[in-house]
Amino acid sequence: MLTPIPLLIVPLAVYNIFVFLTPGLDWHAILATVPMMSGASWTISIADVFLGFTLLILLVEVLKATRVSSRNIFDHILSVLLFAIAVGEFLLVAQAGTSVFALMGLVMLFDVIAGFWISVRVAQRDVALDSRMD
Repeated sequence: MLTPIPLLIVPLAVYNIFVFLTPGLDWHAILATVPMMSGASWTISIADVFLGFTLLILLVEVLKATRVSSRNIFDHILSVLLFAIAVGEFLLVAQAGTSVFALMGLVMLFDVIAGFWISVRVAQRDVALDSRMD
C-alpha cells in the first residue's frame, strides 16, 4: 500500500544517518569494480549506489503521482515541504554541502515538478472525459 508520505524522506534520512554517525565518510570510496566487455572497468562508489537508490525511490514517487486520490494533494504538499527542508539543510548544515546531497535535492525537485505536472494532466483528462459524457 502506498502512503501519502513522500518516500524520498528515506534517502534524506539515510544520508543524514550516514554523515552524522560516520563522520569522514568518503562518498567516493569504491565498493566494487566490474570489468566490462569493452575492457574498461566500471567502478561503483558509495555515492553511485546511494544516488541509484534515490532514483529508484523517485520512480516509485512518480508512479504514486499517477493515482487518482484525494490524498495526492497532501502528498504534494509534503513533497514540497521535504524539498524545502532539503534546500535549508543544504544551505545551513556543513555535512549536507556535498554534490551527493545536491543531486538528491535535485531529485526531490524533480519529484515536486513531476507530481504537480502529472496531477494536472490527470485532472485535464478527467475533465475531458466528463465533458464527453454530457
